[in-house]
Order: sequence, then C-alpha cells, then structure tokens
Amino acid sequence: MAAGDAALKRTLDAVRSRCDVAARRASDPVGFVHGYADPLDQELVALLASSIAFGNVKTIRAKLGDALRRLGPSPRLAADDALLVFQRLDGWVHRVFRGEDLARLLIGARRLQRAHGSLGARFEDDLAKGGSLREALARFTTAIRDAGGLGSSPGSALRRGPAHLLPDPRGASGSKRLLLFLRWMVRPADGVDLGLWSGVAPAVLLCPVDTHIHKLSRNLGLTRRADLSWETAEEITRGLARFDPADPVKYDFSLCHLGMLQRCPSRRDASRCEGCGVMPVCRHWSRAPAKAVRAGEPKPRNMPRGPAARGARVERVSARAVRR
Repeated sequence: MAAGDAALKRTLDAVRSRCDVAARRASDPVGFVHGYADPLDQELVALLASSIAFGNVKTIRAKLGDALRRLGPSPRLAADDALLVFQRLDGWVHRVFRGEDLARLLIGARRLQRAHGSLGARFEDDLAKGGSLREALARFTTAIRDAGGLGSSPGSALRRGPAHLLPDPRGASGSKRLLLFLRWMVRPADGVDLGLWSGVAPAVLLCPVDTHIHKLSRNLGLTRRADLSWETAEEITRGLARFDPADPVKYDFSLCHLGMLQRCPSRRDASRCEGCGVMPVCRHWSRAPAKAVRAGEPKPRNMPRGPAARGARVERVSARAVRR
C-alpha cells in the first residue's frame, strides 16, 4: 500500500474507532430500528426511516417517531390491514410526504415480506437475477411501489412526494436513502448496522453520499466529482475499497457524523477545522498555505483577466515572435 493510502487508512480507522456509536445512534434515525426485536418489523422501520431521511435530523426523528406511534407496537401487524394503516397515518405530513404515501410504502413492503418471507429474501432474488446493484435495487423498489400502489393513486402524479419517497435508482440522483437502507440491512451488526441480510455480501454495497460525505471525500481525495450522483457514490466506494475491499462502506457512519459535527468548511479554516479527525490527510491542510505578504512589501502584481488578459497574452506571443 502506498504511503499516502496507508496514512489515510490509519486516519479513517482512528476516526471510526473514536466514534461514540451509542451516542451517534441515539441521535440518528437508525436508532428507531434498534427499538424493535422482530427482524420483519426492523426491515419495515428501516425502510420508513431511510425513506424520509433528508433534511434536519431532529425533524426526521420527530416525524418518524410520530408515524411509529400511530402504527402501534408492531408495524408489520398493522400493515396487514391496509385500511387500518391509512386511518392511522391520516394527517401525517413531512416535507413533501403525506400519510397516504407512507401507508402505501409500508403496505407494499409488507406484501413483499409475506410473498418472499422477508424483504432481504426478495432483494437476494433480485440480485441473483444478474446485472448491477443498481438494476437489482431498481427491480426491488419497483416491486414495492407496485405492491402498495405508490405513485399510482389518483392525483399522485401531481405531487412530488410519492416518486421521491422511494425513487428509481436509475435516475440522476445517487439514491443516498436507498443505499443507506441497504447498509443498515447488509453490513454486519456493529451497534449501528443490523446485519439482517447475511445472504448479501457487504462488498457489493455503495457508500450513501450526502453533502457531508461528499465534502469529506473530496477533501480526502476519494473523488473529484462535483455532483451527488450514482457515479460519485461508485467512485468514493472504489476509493474506500482500497482499505477494505470486503467491507468498503464501514467508514460511512463515522465519517458522516464527523462531517455533521465538524461542519466541514471545505477550506483551510483554523477555527472550524480544529479537532477534525481527518485534518492530517485533508487536501486543504496537507499543502503549504499561500505565503503571506509582509507589511511594507510590494504586493505581487495580479495578472489581468478577461479581454485584458487575452490582449496581454497576444502581446507576449507577438513579442516572442519578433525576437525570433
């Protein structure tokens, strides 16, 4: 392993080892998933939690808690009665989502559980059919939407909520929330992830990329891409796979929470960067700062820009031509 990679791996391992898992889980939507004992309930709660996980995390947890209280002690038993689910979630709203959207998601997922034994068994079937992870996830989400009628009810085409709640992975986004759901289900149980889907290898997972992971990944040289697309998730995961090809996304949780706590400025900022775990290998700190100009010294001349710059370049080229 190259010296640079070895230093980055040591840093990432240190960040992961210092992460207060219990505290971070308690402030994360995944904490609700751990509150259920039955794996089928855990699957459904994880799907609900990940699907509405965008925006302020306190608001997400409040809205998720409200939905779960409405559903009662066992979401899977509640979902067996479609009319009951619609009644209990009536009036629930979170951003662009309504209670009816959440009800259709839950009903569709529960119908897949009953048909295949679990959501994990259905996803394994989709993965075994061949193709990429993206295609398998697309088949999986299409089956849930179709089973619950998500997006097909009258008037749903006029709202953003149904399509956004369970998006098509073949779209332009990086499908962060779907990849987050897969991470929770597939990765070995470590206090955050649950390891319910042991038939799926963690090596196939992609890193769920939000703004925090994206900033840190650019600063660490894991990607140069400027968007939050599926291709960016693939590139970041390939970078992390250099350190652990069997489980490349194991660094995601600790890095994401580091980014949220540190409020990464993506620039050299001594105040805000103080105490950041990845500061030793960050691109903003691994290079020397620009030389400060001392008081009284003449400032370096700024090169002209725009038309003036083009004119200056033409004059320099012409002068060289004359000298020749």
